[in-house]
Amino acid sequence: MAGNVVPMNENSPREGAQDRRWLGLFAVLAAMIMNLLDSTVVTVAGPAIQEDLDGSTADLQWIAAAYTLALAVGLLTGGRLGDMFGRRRVMMLGIGAFLAASVVCALAWSPESLIVARVVQGLAGAVMIPQSFGLIRDLFPPQQLGKAFGALGPVIGLSTILGPVVAGVLVDADVFGTGWRMVFLINLPIGVFSLVAGARSLPRGAGRPGLRLDGVGALLAGAGMSLMVFPLVQGRELGWPGWLWAVAAGAVVSLAGFVAQQLRRARTGRTPLVELSVLRLRSYTSGVVFTVVFFGAVVGFSLTLGLFLQLGLGYGPLRASVTMAPLAVGAFFGSGFAAALMGRLGRRMLHLGLALMAVGQVAVWVVLGEAGTDVGQGDLALPLLVYGFGMGQIFVPLFDIVLGDVRDHEVGSASGLLESFQQTGASLGVAVLGTVFFAGVAAEAGTGAAPVVTVAEFVSAQRDVTLLATGLVVLAFVLGFFLPRRARQEGGAADAPPETAGAGGRGPVGDSGDLAEAEPVATPV
Repeated sequence: MAGNVVPMNENSPREGAQDRRWLGLFAVLAAMIMNLLDSTVVTVAGPAIQEDLDGSTADLQWIAAAYTLALAVGLLTGGRLGDMFGRRRVMMLGIGAFLAASVVCALAWSPESLIVARVVQGLAGAVMIPQSFGLIRDLFPPQQLGKAFGALGPVIGLSTILGPVVAGVLVDADVFGTGWRMVFLINLPIGVFSLVAGARSLPRGAGRPGLRLDGVGALLAGAGMSLMVFPLVQGRELGWPGWLWAVAAGAVVSLAGFVAQQLRRARTGRTPLVELSVLRLRSYTSGVVFTVVFFGAVVGFSLTLGLFLQLGLGYGPLRASVTMAPLAVGAFFGSGFAAALMGRLGRRMLHLGLALMAVGQVAVWVVLGEAGTDVGQGDLALPLLVYGFGMGQIFVPLFDIVLGDVRDHEVGSASGLLESFQQTGASLGVAVLGTVFFAGVAAEAGTGAAPVVTVAEFVSAQRDVTLLATGLVVLAFVLGFFLPRRARQEGGAADAPPETAGAGGRGPVGDSGDLAEAEPVATPV
């Protein structure tokens, strides 16, 4: 991901400011760490939040899904804001909004207030994150870009490992009596550092004020995604009333309207929010479905596992996070393995990783079945390590492989759309697998006024989720055969004919649609 060589941007620091480049990189990395932490905290902190705020199981799902859903919607326009007003300015505003939303999350007085604050957090994240890669390119000359981008992998990997662990430590420590609220307050020192360091070191840019934001397209896309997730989260709790099907139909209408509106903008010469021509590529469309299925399986399984450990086995937040740590450790080393061999294995790396994930999940299912109520912390360590190692192998090459056949001038739009689908998949995973988990517990517990749920019933529900998640991994394995065989190469699509390999041009999402500016990265969850 660090091998693209481009001329130094005109906003790059000159000789007198070279010593501040790395400070600027740390400011960008701090913003990325906040985003990664807040995408995983509910996995461990969720039960404590639910108990303290007296929330329902649907509230718990929304607290997790609201962030990723808002992030998915906002990513469609976040890059364009940086183009219009300058990356530095937009990133600073995004960090400020993220910190303000984090404070509101920490002060939440009800599930509804926390959900709204999480939506604002997600939108703020969608504003600041798309600026990261462009700012790094502005900071460093071509000969140093490799070192700068090389720092991203370890930081993302360590954040993936430390996110749930830090959340468990903070909730269990009950710092100053804050309990779960500290998992959001921890953003304050990280964010303040990012703001101060960024103000001192990030290059200024005037932006391109002639660009226009497609507000109608963003609203249609946001409405469609929200209406799609709502019935999945609320259906079980509401008893699946008939009007929920009308909501689901509204999602189809909104998304169809979004497609029609984007095509109309393209026909009339206005820049669309996304370049829909990329969806004509079977390999890219298959990659979109692959991404939704994969991240849905990963995020949904991780969330229910954290709930099972605490609600079912009675683990405290710290013990639950330590129990899940092998998953994250495996992902860290799996990512390193993939980075070393993806050039030789290409698409086969995805299949190898998915096979290991399936083996790990089947092992979890077997362990839960054999151990039953006596399942212990050590029983899950090896299965989760294997699962995580396979999962990490997907993170590194996924986006580059999905974009393998995409032409240069479409990469900006294609990568932005793919990131949005990644977060949509995460939201759907929380909604679907979370609903299966709680529906299984409710079915086992019966319909009494105050049903008592036993450990055995939680074990049964988690086994159902694990089996479903394994089925999604198998589906992703099949979809993988429709993806390009090799990762995208510098200067053009991996399988593109020579006349299209260097087309260049500008895409509608981000500063430039060419490969030099669009640095696709899958965010570990």
